[in-house]
Amino acid sequence: MCSRTQAAQWIRDGRVSVDGRIVRDPEFPTIAGRHRIAVDGRSIDAAPERRVIVLNKPRGLLTTASDEKGRDTVYRCFDGAGLPWLAPVGRLDKASEGLLLFTNDPAWAARITDPATGPDKRYHVQIDAVPDDALIAALNAGIEHEGEMLRAKSAALLRSGERTAWLDIVLDEGKNRQIRRMLAAQHIDVLRLVRVAIGAIALGDLGKGAWRELRADEIAALSP
Repeated sequence: MCSRTQAAQWIRDGRVSVDGRIVRDPEFPTIAGRHRIAVDGRSIDAAPERRVIVLNKPRGLLTTASDEKGRDTVYRCFDGAGLPWLAPVGRLDKASEGLLLFTNDPAWAARITDPATGPDKRYHVQIDAVPDDALIAALNAGIEHEGEMLRAKSAALLRSGERTAWLDIVLDEGKNRQIRRMLAAQHIDVLRLVRVAIGAIALGDLGKGAWRELRADEIAALSP
């Protein structure tokens, strides 16, 4: 129905009752199927069916529900679709593009984004240099940046031109701006960064700003 943060605020505001009694403690224990929970007097009979959406995020949009500066967010792509509440599963920064998941199941999302249980993520990255073997080896071995060790699960050259090149980089963890920071430590700028796959789910021919709902078998393939 909503994010955990929003749910906690609803509870503190007195909008949620358990067996007819208002409860203002977000940590109050309940048992599914035994306790009757209501929001604004309307009973919640059962958890909604899990839904998972995949979006081809365009460059320039923020991965957030709202922005205090009024900048465009990824939710612009869902305008008029009539979708239920959905939260992004992980993030892509404003300058990045490509595959982004959304779901109404926060517990499932937490397992997907956990490095220990979640699937690998594949990126195609255009850089402002032609890499040599040493750079590829460094990305695979690990690069220290600002006291933190950053490592790709795998990195390889896709194709190169006279001044730029595309890399194929796979991550099994999701540290903040990890690829950009790894390359910046090698004095290389990222020109484009596109996430092309999460586990078995590939971006394919999904158009910029377009989205689709994942099938049950696709959700199962992602689930740890």
